[in-house]
Amino acid sequence: MTRFQAKPRPGASPYVEGLRMLGRRELSEKQVRERLLRKGHEADDVEAAIDRLRAERAIDDARVAEAIAHTATAVHRRGRLRVRRQIEQAGIAPATARQALDAVFNELDDDALLDAALAKRLRGRETIADEAEFRRLFRYLVGQGFEPDRALAVLKRHRTGR
Repeated sequence: MTRFQAKPRPGASPYVEGLRMLGRRELSEKQVRERLLRKGHEADDVEAAIDRLRAERAIDDARVAEAIAHTATAVHRRGRLRVRRQIEQAGIAPATARQALDAVFNELDDDALLDAALAKRLRGRETIADEAEFRRLFRYLVGQGFEPDRALAVLKRHRTGR
């Protein structure tokens, strides 16, 4: 047992622990595996639990990827690049991430999402005050996962007013 592993709860199987975790929030297969191993369960027992959870569809990376994408766009107003990075950080395969992104972003208006992210930062104002704010907003939008050329075009519209 490594320094960061805890002792498993007495009598708790990795399967039950996995269900408990998934009852709180959607997690990817990789996240459940890592957490169960961190709790000190044996690797073979964890793999058996993961297989059972996957067979019962309690773990579904495609569903997790779509949930991450919906939350990131609807709540946090993030762009495609940032959402893809977030999905892949959850341990979801790039092909699955791409399918989830396509499904979610096909339902969205990319321009409206970008405008909403900018409006959140402008806090009701229509124009950008100065060049320093322009650069700061550009870094923010690119950091939120929007393509640099699209972010620049939207910012230029707000610099000169509409």
